[in-house]
Amino acid sequence: METERLVMRRWRETDLEPFAELNADPEVMRHFPAPLTREESDAMVGRIEAAFDEHGYGLWALEVRATGEFIGFTGLAWQRFEAHFTPALEVGWRLARRAWGHGYATEAARAALEYGFGPAGRREIVSMTAVGNLRSRAVMERLGMRRDPADDFDHPRVPAGSPLRRHVLYRIGRDPL
Repeated sequence: METERLVMRRWRETDLEPFAELNADPEVMRHFPAPLTREESDAMVGRIEAAFDEHGYGLWALEVRATGEFIGFTGLAWQRFEAHFTPALEVGWRLARRAWGHGYATEAARAALEYGFGPAGRREIVSMTAVGNLRSRAVMERLGMRRDPADDFDHPRVPAGSPLRRHVLYRIGRDPL
């Protein structure tokens, strides 16, 4: 898939090193329990690619169209951990710090939502983040997603007692697009 400024594609071997670098960046991973090791980062790409094989879509590797530079991912992922709203298809993103502030996450997430409501045939897509992740929450709001505080939850994959455990949930239905 392509947007005005971005290419959203399957993963390549050459993406592994820059992806590991962004997953090791404490600022990029500030709203996650911990930065990832190289092995954890590579394993994540393996899971992402397996999801593509299973569903035909997933978390696309993201590159800047003009330069071919890999900057992270944006796309769709099934969330099946135990919560009041799962299983659910989530739109998500993770970009290298140098790619922040350019509108890339919003641009690519809009394309992912179009795919989710179009070829993937979904009626609702969610997004979630730790309460304090204001940058991601702003992207969700720019996408037209809505939050009901009654949907907020303690993420079961975040350790109890962590300030990151409490998450906000945003939703969007097919019709608003």
